[in-house]
Amino acid sequence: MAKAKPARKKDPVFGAAVLKLLFRERHEEQSPQYHDIYEGVLRDLGLTDEQVEKYLEANLAAVKEAVRARVRGG
Repeated sequence: MAKAKPARKKDPVFGAAVLKLLFRERHEEQSPQYHDIYEGVLRDLGLTDEQVEKYLEANLAAVKEAVRARVRGG
């Protein structure tokens, strides 16, 4: 039987950072979808783009790994 992964506490800034990096790596930061989706997520989570940028600066490796896992389907 496969061992269950431990539950990871959800971090809204981490999630927003992953979303932003996904758009950034696809060079879609100027697209209408980026603004609609990303700005909506920020609004829903009560975050600012500045908070997400600071998080990316401090945690870029972890966010990049999450993006790679997302792209791989993991």
